[in-house]
Amino acid sequence: MESFTPTAGPPVFLVRPGELSTPVLTLSGPEGHHAAAVRRLRPGERADVSDGAGTLAEGVVTSVGKDSVTLEIATTRSVPPPQPRLVVAQALPKGDRGELAVELMTEVGVDAVVPWSAERSITKWQGDRGQRALGKWRATAREAAKQSRRGWLPDIAELATTAVLAKRVTAAALAIVLEADAPAKLHELALPAAGDILVVVGPEGGVSQAERDAFGAAGAVAARLGPTVLRTSTAGAAAATILLSRTARW
Repeated sequence: MESFTPTAGPPVFLVRPGELSTPVLTLSGPEGHHAAAVRRLRPGERADVSDGAGTLAEGVVTSVGKDSVTLEIATTRSVPPPQPRLVVAQALPKGDRGELAVELMTEVGVDAVVPWSAERSITKWQGDRGQRALGKWRATAREAAKQSRRGWLPDIAELATTAVLAKRVTAAALAIVLEADAPAKLHELALPAAGDILVVVGPEGGVSQAERDAFGAAGAVAARLGPTVLRTSTAGAAAATILLSRTARW
């Protein structure tokens, strides 16, 4: 499979995996409405399509309906799964800062985001409210992936407790807890060439001692970003930028 370097260009629309196997594709539903009514595509214009699972296609508009657009697929290409895989466990922030965090991390290239109910998180996801919040995170990731022309959609996992997150720490090739007072610097850590790099981002109040102990016992290392303290909504994207710039992915 060939590598893929995104460039500024035509809009990208999302379809389900397997739908890019035909020479003619009709966008319908929300994607069709966006293409026809919002982007106002016209016959002859180019529009690209991704299945969010590694396949991207270049298409040309052949017809436009009220809420649908039909494309003739000119070429398709495959994007291999990125390695190493970057996962960020994001403590729940206040208000809409969680969506901001997801947007920034998706645009940078994070492969999965795990919402984490940290001890000092003020926001709590419970019942229907939690499902709505998770849905907003996932919708934000979809739109950001389209904007940044990603071949793979990031996985937005179910809400994790500290115990569940500790299991992810154990399974990762490298797990890092961001701590402002850590002796190690993030950009100096040795990185694996494959597997998951898991970054744990605490809430505004910081990671509690009990959480530090749990993650440390599971195999995580603590590291700091730099001399300043970032908000929880921006720390994940900053950490991802540092880490990805040191891999072959960038």
